[in-house]
Amino acid sequence: MPIDESRLFLPVRIAVLTVSDTRGLADDRSGDTLVARLEEAGHVLADRRIERDDADTIVERLHAWIADPMVDVVITTGGTGVTGRDVTPEAIERVAEKMIPGFGELFRWLSYAKIGTSTVQSRACAAVAGGTYLFALPGSTGAVKDGWDGILRDQLDSRHRPCNFVELMPRLTER
Repeated sequence: MPIDESRLFLPVRIAVLTVSDTRGLADDRSGDTLVARLEEAGHVLADRRIERDDADTIVERLHAWIADPMVDVVITTGGTGVTGRDVTPEAIERVAEKMIPGFGELFRWLSYAKIGTSTVQSRACAAVAGGTYLFALPGSTGAVKDGWDGILRDQLDSRHRPCNFVELMPRLTER
């Protein structure tokens, strides 16, 4: 999709949350991939954390970032599968004011081209809460690349046409 170079690029402040019972910062390749891509795009890493696969813990972290005026966007990686420990979509739903169903639909469509029907196991999702965008990606580096390169890079670029998430930010809390 076209980037209108005549428009001003507005960096957004992005918090990255890896959901995992087994990873730490030293071996969080998906988180590292996401941070590298968002910084390469000109955005600001507002915070980065790893939380265990526990819905209450994830909800607590999301609430903290939603309340933080220095966080515009939260991107999670991990916990979007169908096993018993995969609870990231449920945590997002608990804090969401509005779901963005097209994000998950588009993510699975893009993913299908690479992993075929296995994409049906992904519950990638997105929402808005308290004027903050929330995006949940699967935990593999391939999924992070698909989500960032195929959707978020453009939608978080204020120059992307015909529209983007950034231009809507001032209006996310209007009633």
